Amino acid sequence: MAPAGLLQTSLIWVAYGVAVAVALLIAIVTTFTWQQPRERSLTVTTVAIFSLWALLATVLLLPVDIALVSATSSVTLGAKKDWATPERVDGILLTLKIVYYALYSLDALLCLIAIPFAYFWYEEYDEVDEEEGRSFGSRFWGAMKYTLAFIAFVVILFLIGFFVPATAKNHGKHMDLDYFKRLLAANNGEKALTFGVGLLITIGTLLYAMYTGAGLALFPVSFIKSAPSISAPELSATTETALENNREVQRQLEMRSAGRPEGMPQKDRRELDALKREELTLVRRLRVTAEARGEGQSAVLRAWIKTQALFRPLKLLGGIVLLLLAILVWVSMLLTGIDKAANSICKQHCGYILGHINVFQPVNWIFVQSAKAFPVDYVLMALLILFFFSSSVTGIASIGIRLLWVRIFQIKKGRTAPQALLIATVMLTLIILAINYAVAMLVAPQYATYGTQTFCSNSAGLPGAQPDCRGHLDMVRPCSEASTDPLSKDVCTPTVMSTFLNRITLTWPVLGAIDFWAQFAFLGVFLVVFLTSLFRTPRLNVSEIDEEAEADEEEGLLASTGRRFNATWQDIRGKAKGTSRVSQSQASYGTTREGSGSQT
Repeated sequence: MAPAGLLQTSLIWVAYGVAVAVALLIAIVTTFTWQQPRERSLTVTTVAIFSLWALLATVLLLPVDIALVSATSSVTLGAKKDWATPERVDGILLTLKIVYYALYSLDALLCLIAIPFAYFWYEEYDEVDEEEGRSFGSRFWGAMKYTLAFIAFVVILFLIGFFVPATAKNHGKHMDLDYFKRLLAANNGEKALTFGVGLLITIGTLLYAMYTGAGLALFPVSFIKSAPSISAPELSATTETALENNREVQRQLEMRSAGRPEGMPQKDRRELDALKREELTLVRRLRVTAEARGEGQSAVLRAWIKTQALFRPLKLLGGIVLLLLAILVWVSMLLTGIDKAANSICKQHCGYILGHINVFQPVNWIFVQSAKAFPVDYVLMALLILFFFSSSVTGIASIGIRLLWVRIFQIKKGRTAPQALLIATVMLTLIILAINYAVAMLVAPQYATYGTQTFCSNSAGLPGAQPDCRGHLDMVRPCSEASTDPLSKDVCTPTVMSTFLNRITLTWPVLGAIDFWAQFAFLGVFLVVFLTSLFRTPRLNVSEIDEEAEADEEEGLLASTGRRFNATWQDIRGKAKGTSRVSQSQASYGTTREGSGSQT
């Protein structure tokens, strides 16, 4: 039976390798999509890609962790499989622990040292100095002297975690349980690492509450609003007509004043200036619509634009599915949060660890049921993590990098400065650590802790033998942290991630309490942003189209669906409706004349 167990665990690791390769592709695409091409830096690009790759590899290790511990036991019989000897199980856990510690340490070093150095290295670049022959060492030292402050911060964090005694000792009856005793059995090195990572998770949780909470609502909405309110061909036709009318009015004004010795009257001069400014806006808008239609581009790009327009209805359906998923996750987190606050066996003394779920938790139930069809549950867990990651990116892009209410950097596709890209990467690194906590502690706590493991509560017939429930399936119980049955200790193996997170919250209860209550702030931010995007009155802002086409439109979910499908069909055909073109042209010209008159 040992080769069967080796084959199963090897397949899980191979699947993880494939996922990490896909994560590298995601990191590359994400970096090149958002950064500004004109200010692209090799150092910044490399550090950003590697950092995103490392944090995705870290968060995608959770499904592997769950899969490996679940593979060691039989769900039906509640017993360890024949190949899952204590030595083999310890070997699996040791491998997972080494990979986890290596990735967490790498994330911390990238976040606190590598990315700050890349930031200051880019800031030290000066064209004039480079032309005058500034040495590599001078630029390196200029960046390094600022990075030393971050290195000192890392050293201080490690020393605090190494020497400061843990604040959680014997608080309450929960410390009599073997599970909690094992959590505190950590050496000083582990204690230092748990403090450092725990502090980063807490900082990331504060960012996660704002950015991921908003992004979880806005990400599905971005799919639903993917169809423009006005098609590119129709906007192009309207703009061309308005531009022709504008230039004709300018010509008439100039001809009317051509024979006057005193020149053009002030009123006509102001109107002409307004028309010239409007002409620049119309020319810019015409260029945007031409790019949207693929004019002057290759046949492949034009075909891609047509394909995007063709699949917009599917994006709408996909957005609705993602919105339902977001609501399901929100409800599940709310139920778990209330359950933890009311029924935690140790409350704030251990970060509100929940012994077992006392209410129906939809997401946790879905994972447990899907585990019956291997490997559906692991694929769903990976997709859920990527959903949180995509929501975080959407939240950062929508809110931007701010200091309180002041926006410091704007995050937009193809327009993100290198400094903003590095800061956003640090924010994503911290947020991903917080997502690990949220998924394992609130979204699917029971599944993330023990996977599909169960134990047989029937007493063994012989000393040292495993309990047998083949004739008593009703005595098979799900594994739980609060279980007092001595038989569960030999069968139930918690995941390395849940053990690590619970060790942080038990050893440093203040961090655990902040992480827990911040989840309610996350739920509140999601609710406010979701209701705002749902009921906000739709509008079409032409000035925003001039800058960012339709991307910055503030249209709600209640916008006219028929109008959106009309625009989609016109984009597929590449033509505007004849009646619409004329009416829109007249309306645009009327608006132009009215704006010119108001300025006079």
